[in-house]
Amino acid sequence: MSTPVIRSVLPGDEPAWRRLWRGYCEFYAVHLPDEVTQRTWKRILDPDSGVMCVLAEVEGRVAGFAHCVVHENTWEIQPVCYLEDLFVDPDRRGAGVGKALLEWLRNAMRAEGWARLYWVTHKDNADARALYDQFAKADDFVRYVVRDKSRQA
Repeated sequence: MSTPVIRSVLPGDEPAWRRLWRGYCEFYAVHLPDEVTQRTWKRILDPDSGVMCVLAEVEGRVAGFAHCVVHENTWEIQPVCYLEDLFVDPDRRGAGVGKALLEWLRNAMRAEGWARLYWVTHKDNADARALYDQFAKADDFVRYVVRDKSRQA
């Protein structure tokens, strides 16, 4: 298998991105309304949005994505990058696609001057954690989530 090429998303990538996005949502057993997917795609393409997407391409086919949010923070002077979503086509897992995306982001961190790159994953996601452990060890923080119950269906 050839080395993944990491690149910015382009408007013509929408069908490939949607295919992977569906797979990502299925993996996490979540159903998002179509308007959320449409809004996410628009933010990805908007140069003024904090949301960015890079794609991994293998042999001319989109094989994975990374969604990130670069933002200011209170602990450093430089911005930080939150890797919100990383997904690799199941047919391409174990072939270095996820690792190439993470290496690209680590290099972007250095080039862009981000203070840090960080992410979370489910504690039982052993395959992803095996990859992530090659880049950093999980810390001792526990995530809490508060949702607006009036907005839940």
